[in-house]
Amino acid sequence: MKHKELKRCPVFTNASRGFTLLEVLVAMVLLSIALVAIFELFSAGLRGIARSDEVTNAVILAESKMREVLDDDTLAEKTWTESTEDGYQIVTVVRSTADDRTENLQIKLLEINLTVSWIKDSKERSFTLKTMKVVNKPV
Repeated sequence: MKHKELKRCPVFTNASRGFTLLEVLVAMVLLSIALVAIFELFSAGLRGIARSDEVTNAVILAESKMREVLDDDTLAEKTWTESTEDGYQIVTVVRSTADDRTENLQIKLLEINLTVSWIKDSKERSFTLKTMKVVNKPV
């Protein structure tokens, strides 16, 4: 008798039926939304990695070019542009600054601006390094 009473209990009858079609569809929609969100996170991460790789290459290039400019003992006021095979363009501007403060001295203060620019995904990106160098005045 107890066995028949258990079969009529609503808990056991619902559990043996399984999931309805609506429950399965709702579960599938929730799962697909979660998967799309996860894939978007991965793709955003990959885009960020690619962008940081470009910027890192540009910074390394700019630092090495700036060291070349600073090591030049005959540095004078001038502007020049260079392009690399990687698609980077380097514009270097050397100009005299603070002339009123150094007019009575044997030195000259040069301001160096080095701008690296490149185009990626039809957007131009760039950054500028700035520094100064003290050189002897020509006699």
